[in-house]
Amino acid sequence: MTFPLNLGALIDANRNPDALALIDVGEGPHACRYTFGELNAMADDVAHSLSASYQRGDRVAVLAANSAQYIATVLGIMRAGLVAVPVNWKFPRALIADVIADSGARLVFCDSLRAPDVPPELQCVVFDQWQQSPLPENVVTFSAYTGLANSPVRKPFDPRVPVAGEAALILYTSGSTGRPKGVVLSHQSHLWVVATRLAGQPLSGERLLIAAPLFHMNALALTFLALAAHVETVLLPQFNARQYINAINEWHCTWLTSVPPMIAMMLQERQLLEQADLSSVRYVRMGSAPVSDALLGQIHSLLPNAKVINAYGTTEGGPVVFGPHPNGLPTPPRAVGVPHPLVDVRLVDESGAQASEGELELRSPGLMNGYHNRPDLPSPISPDGFYRTGDVFYRDADGFYTFVGRRDDMFVSGGENIFPSDVETMLERHVAIQQACVVPVDDPIKGTKPAAFIVLKPGSSLSADDVKAFALEHAPPYQHPRQVWFVDALPLAPTNKVDRATLKKLAAQWTAS
Repeated sequence: MTFPLNLGALIDANRNPDALALIDVGEGPHACRYTFGELNAMADDVAHSLSASYQRGDRVAVLAANSAQYIATVLGIMRAGLVAVPVNWKFPRALIADVIADSGARLVFCDSLRAPDVPPELQCVVFDQWQQSPLPENVVTFSAYTGLANSPVRKPFDPRVPVAGEAALILYTSGSTGRPKGVVLSHQSHLWVVATRLAGQPLSGERLLIAAPLFHMNALALTFLALAAHVETVLLPQFNARQYINAINEWHCTWLTSVPPMIAMMLQERQLLEQADLSSVRYVRMGSAPVSDALLGQIHSLLPNAKVINAYGTTEGGPVVFGPHPNGLPTPPRAVGVPHPLVDVRLVDESGAQASEGELELRSPGLMNGYHNRPDLPSPISPDGFYRTGDVFYRDADGFYTFVGRRDDMFVSGGENIFPSDVETMLERHVAIQQACVVPVDDPIKGTKPAAFIVLKPGSSLSADDVKAFALEHAPPYQHPRQVWFVDALPLAPTNKVDRATLKKLAAQWTAS
């Protein structure tokens, strides 16, 4: 296909506009269907309205759960030559205000549930039906703002042609380790991402399911991919295990993108899974955290017709990093593949030398421009153009890369380096353990020592001593958790990854009590 110059113009208006693009499940009793023509026209309406009031390069924030209007708004913002700023609505209100202020956004699109979180001095466009009457002075409905309320003659919008490196998006990191950083992404970088992914695996005939939040790279990049491929997407407002299972069953989804905690939560719904037909699923793209051997086996049992792709990507570096082996060698179960032929990759150890295990650094056309408004931060880009990811990998003799852990998650216990993912993978081999999260707690002798939060499989029982004994049998003694707590579920960060920061605080409190 021929790719546009503007990332907001991924929908080919001349390619079967009546084809189904989106099934927006929403919060109501009935899903809404949108054709590519309808979604494209809605994006044009947004672009027309914005271009009448704002200047090229102005930032526009989006604060809402997933919806068709959300997608059309992001596309419309970019078409108008403005910069879309999807905001994490799970942040506390004060942090939402800080992020919006940091971005310099002059307008906020939101849904009614998040409207109270919009700073009152900013104009606010509300997606869904607003129940309050009369409207607050700073609020206008989406239909009124775009002209849809008056059923106008809808005119196509000619997307602005970006200059080299022009910003299309600012995505803010989760902020779990400090103040959120705004990652500036250009039109060119993510058009390259879409084109490269489709060249590697065309999606013709697939029906994608997206439940991850659109303020996160995982969901947003997959949405762009589906629009460019002209395939159907089922969109949930947010992840809920029961809704996710029901969506696969009802809409016969073939392609899932997920993270391990989402699958683990699905596995807790045993009664619903017994009634659901999940045989339509052909691909599961797992990312954001390593998949243990135990969970991988459960995924294969749950989705017997699915190929599991253990993927890797970052907001700063994009989702195109690794791929299949050029000689057709099978990818080991926990590996993420070999470097993509269009991506330069190296592993750097603590001395700064290249090694078979170390911090991953990568260079590709998909890299970010930099961090917005953060002169206080050292650049994560090396002088020769490599992005320092902070993720530690191991490369085997065949060239396959396996994730070891986050450099900033690693802790030292009695002089031994401990990567939590190593201990978690070992613990999850136990037949009764569904999930494990390992965090450090202070120790007067060893400095820190490992502690574990455990989620058991339904119907299983286990004691803390059982967990410790299993760890001592299957791993070096320094890795075994000195404290073990059983929980019904692990808390999730807004991106559906395990919220380690919360568990570290909880472990410190429980250890001290």
